[in-house]
Amino acid sequence: MSFFSKPVKTNDTDDEVQLNNYRDSGDVAVLGKLFEQYVPLIYGVCLKYLKDEEDAKDAVMGIFEELIIKVKQHEIKQFRSWVYVLSRNYCLMKLRAGKRVEEISLDEVMEFIPFLHPEESNREEAMKALERCMEKLTTVQRQSIDLFYLKEKCYKEIAEITGFTLNDVKSYIQNGKRNLKICLERSSG
Repeated sequence: MSFFSKPVKTNDTDDEVQLNNYRDSGDVAVLGKLFEQYVPLIYGVCLKYLKDEEDAKDAVMGIFEELIIKVKQHEIKQFRSWVYVLSRNYCLMKLRAGKRVEEISLDEVMEFIPFLHPEESNREEAMKALERCMEKLTTVQRQSIDLFYLKEKCYKEIAEITGFTLNDVKSYIQNGKRNLKICLERSSG
């Protein structure tokens, strides 16, 4: 498969037939034929986000592996749009996964709290303060922040998991971060 070949023109009906054939048969080759038609699009998305040809090629293969499972789990109306969003989210998660969970919980969630950039001797104390403040959040804020920062889910995935609207998820994360900041500032000083 060439990452630079021109995509074969498809229509939503053809895509739907191929998706249903894959779902019915479980034959990965059927899904592979559909996927191959969209490789140039997927590769382009990956290259845009990852900025490295080899990383983008690896991501294309990773996306195919995800497709094998996710196509069976989701109702897909327009495969082209759906695979574009899946590819973008995959790349964003790859970029985020490049950071350790500990760095995410301390540096990203609370990048504005100076005491949370501690030396190793204070790291345990800072983590305990963060845990105490997480417990003070509302359930929806705590759940949203946990899924976003610690479990590395995107807004859409959080909405699907929790049943919250996309706007609610964004709001819960934003308000939760603000409440954590206030709590941590109080506990530090």
